[in-house]
Amino acid sequence: MTDRFASIEDVRAAADVIRQHVSPAPLIRSYALERELKLAPNRRVWIKDYGWTPVGSFKLLGALNWMSHNLEHVGDRPVVAHSSGNFASGISFAGMRFGKRVIVVMPDTAPKVKFELTRSFGAEIRTYNIARDHETGERDKLAKEIAEGELAVQASPYNDLHVIAGNGVGGLEIVEELQRTGRHASHFFCQVSGGGIMAGHALAIADGFPEAKIIGIEPAGADDFRQSLEAGRRIRVERPVSICDGLLSYDVGEQNWPIMQKLVSSVLAVPDETTREAMRWLYDRHGLRTEPSGAIATAAVLSGTADLDGDGDLVIVLSGRNVDESQFRKWIGAE
Repeated sequence: MTDRFASIEDVRAAADVIRQHVSPAPLIRSYALERELKLAPNRRVWIKDYGWTPVGSFKLLGALNWMSHNLEHVGDRPVVAHSSGNFASGISFAGMRFGKRVIVVMPDTAPKVKFELTRSFGAEIRTYNIARDHETGERDKLAKEIAEGELAVQASPYNDLHVIAGNGVGGLEIVEELQRTGRHASHFFCQVSGGGIMAGHALAIADGFPEAKIIGIEPAGADDFRQSLEAGRRIRVERPVSICDGLLSYDVGEQNWPIMQKLVSSVLAVPDETTREAMRWLYDRHGLRTEPSGAIATAAVLSGTADLDGDGDLVIVLSGRNVDESQFRKWIGAE
């Protein structure tokens, strides 16, 4: 673990790494959201859609940067990481790009598409029982056993300077694209789980648009960051519950917390039913099949609970689209 926290300089340096492997995820203007929210004509809404990446989520950004900075340390050893599924495919993709063996620990209930994506890039998968993990700590024990038994180097899906900086490259892309067209953001809505995506993006957004409100979004049943901001210290939720399988970390990472505590202005906790409605809305209006974790930031904006006062543009993160078709149709009420 590094003895310092990620900075905007780290994010800029990570951009040189990321661009060697993937092109930017698109920043799409949502005319439908502008109409729905009845914004003034001079304001726009943008969706940063990470579903377009090779792994269907933002997670490969941090994974690529982590792998690039740990090549010498890894050497001929394998890399191990635990993940609900999206970091699994991200670190698997990074392992493929850098020629490293990857082992991932995933919950037995992860969507089939996340298992398939992870295997498609060459990683090995070991599963654990997520239903009892809050009691047994099986996930962390299994990852530790692999690290010790197979001399593997462990990568954190969020609690790491290089992961945070890599993820922040997406925020840098948002800033650069808006500035290039003479736009500025007044609001930035982003998912929070362990804090990997929010910490990195917050660094970039705060640097590019210092006046923007940076708003975290969590499931109502997994709102450890909201509780943490209120308490002024990291709070752990022992049994997070939500259809947003990618947002069920027990707490925010130690590396992520100070960045987010400083830069995030507020947090909205979203009920699962509201997220399901947003999934349906994105499908009906934009033809996007999104996973719940990916749609929750849009859900927060559509819910009408966010203060949208200002004269700038709104930016919403769609963090991923990896969802099984049958489950997606059930969640949006299509069957």
